[in-house]
Amino acid sequence: MKFDLSGKTAVITGGGSGIGKAISKTLAEQGAQVHILELNLKMAEVTTEEIKANGGNGYAHTCNVAIQADVKRVVDQILENTSIDILINNAGIAHIGNVENTAEADMDKIYAVNIKGVYNCIHAVIPQMKKKGGVILNMTSIASSVGINDRFAYSMSKGAALTMMYSVAKDYLDFGIRCNSISPARIHTPFVDGFIKDNYPGKEKEMFAKLSSTQPIGRMGTPNEVADLALYLCSDEASFITGTEFPIDGGFIKLNGN
Repeated sequence: MKFDLSGKTAVITGGGSGIGKAISKTLAEQGAQVHILELNLKMAEVTTEEIKANGGNGYAHTCNVAIQADVKRVVDQILENTSIDILINNAGIAHIGNVENTAEADMDKIYAVNIKGVYNCIHAVIPQMKKKGGVILNMTSIASSVGINDRFAYSMSKGAALTMMYSVAKDYLDFGIRCNSISPARIHTPFVDGFIKDNYPGKEKEMFAKLSSTQPIGRMGTPNEVADLALYLCSDEASFITGTEFPIDGGFIKLNGN
C-alpha cells in the first residue's frame, strides 16, 4: 500500500485542532502511532479518541513547545517506549500588525512559540533520529515567501521556520534525516471562522467570500488537503525529497496579479 506508515511513530505539535488535527488523523489512518503535543490537553484527547475510534493509535500529551524542558520531558517519555520517526512542527500562533503597532510583548510571544518552539522540538528529537534516520516537517506559510499586509511578526516567524528547514536538511543529510516544509495559503479552519466572527460581526458571509477570493483558485484550502501533502512528504514515497518548501496555496504565490 502506498504511503504506508505502519510501524512508524509520529510526533505532531498542535495536533488538537485545524491542520494539525487533520494531519494527526491522516497519519494514523495510514498506520502511524501518533503522539500529539498540545498546550490544551483536552483538545489533544478529543483528537486521539477520534483516532482510536477509527482503529488507530493516538496519544495525547500536554506540552508547551516554547519551554525546552517541557518538550524534552515529553519526548523522553515517548522514547521510553518507541523511537520517533516523524516530527511535524505544526503548533503556532497568529498575529496581526505592522512593525509600528507590534508590541514587544507580542513579538516575544510569537518568537517563543513559532520559532523557539520549532527549535525546541527539533533539538529534542535529532539525537535519536541520527541513529536510524527520520522525517521532519515544518509548517510554514505563504507569508514566509511573499509580503502580506499587517503580518510583520507572523511573517518573521514563518520565515525563520523556513530557513531552519533548509539548515536542518543540509546538516543532517548524512544521517538519513529528511527535512521539508509546507506553506499553506488561507485554509478553512475553526480559527478562520472565529476570526471572522470576532472581527466582522454581521458580515460573516461577506468576509468569508472576500477571504476566499484572495486565492486565485477561488476558495480556501481544507485541512485534509494539507494533511494529504504532509502524508506524502512523511512517507517513503518521498524519500528523494529534502530541503524543499511546498506551497499549497491555490495559486497565491505565482498567480496573484497575473
